[in-house]
Amino acid sequence: MQDKETKRYEVDLYKPVKDLFTQQGYDVHGEVNECDVAALKEQELVLIELKLSLSIDLLIQATKRQRLTNQVFVAIPKPKLNFRSKKWKDSCHLLRRLELGLILVSFLEDDARAEIVFHPSSFDRKKSMQRSKKKKNAMLTEMVGRLGDYNVGGSRQTKIMTTYKENCIHIACCLLQSGPLSPKSLRELGTGEKTLTILNKNYYGWFDRIQKGIYMISDSGKSELHSFPDLFNHYREVVRETSGAHFDIHDAEDNM
Repeated sequence: MQDKETKRYEVDLYKPVKDLFTQQGYDVHGEVNECDVAALKEQELVLIELKLSLSIDLLIQATKRQRLTNQVFVAIPKPKLNFRSKKWKDSCHLLRRLELGLILVSFLEDDARAEIVFHPSSFDRKKSMQRSKKKKNAMLTEMVGRLGDYNVGGSRQTKIMTTYKENCIHIACCLLQSGPLSPKSLRELGTGEKTLTILNKNYYGWFDRIQKGIYMISDSGKSELHSFPDLFNHYREVVRETSGAHFDIHDAEDNM
């Protein structure tokens, strides 16, 4: 059982880390030329920095040690957080990105044990980017789809204008200007291929289906449209320019 009461210090990490590398045949020394732990086996030099938690100072120290060897670890007490959490996964990604290894030290009632979570290794940035190709494409699609820059970078706990919301505003303006319409009629006004999905999902509650294949703007939609004056005025003008034909409320043509 891990000791949750005893206050720990960086020096408490030294013995279990030393034991770990000694068992692997390394000659281990503490505090060698400002390095917390230095281990040597044949010509392989391993350096380990000890800290009670991951921090910028720890990462700075560890990356400086990479001037001496590519085998650099950071060692910290085993944290209480969930190892499946985003925070922990992000921390591990950063260590791997810096090509550092990670050692966790578990403190038991009468003993302590160190274990290597992962070794230092080269970070393949190209492979990492390939894995994130879908996220990159989604970001590019979002940027291209936005009409303007309506968000302030760094904002927290504020409503963010997205391409999806802009699309909803466009549809709402069409329904406000032209009255109830079918998805096909809306697409003819330029609302895009996602029109039917947006109407069916109705995430913001701005639309009402008054009969099969025919939609109108809801009272909530009418009210909230005025919260976006720039986009409201823009799409209102767009609708005026594109809506030359008369749309029959009973026309449920091509609901797909």
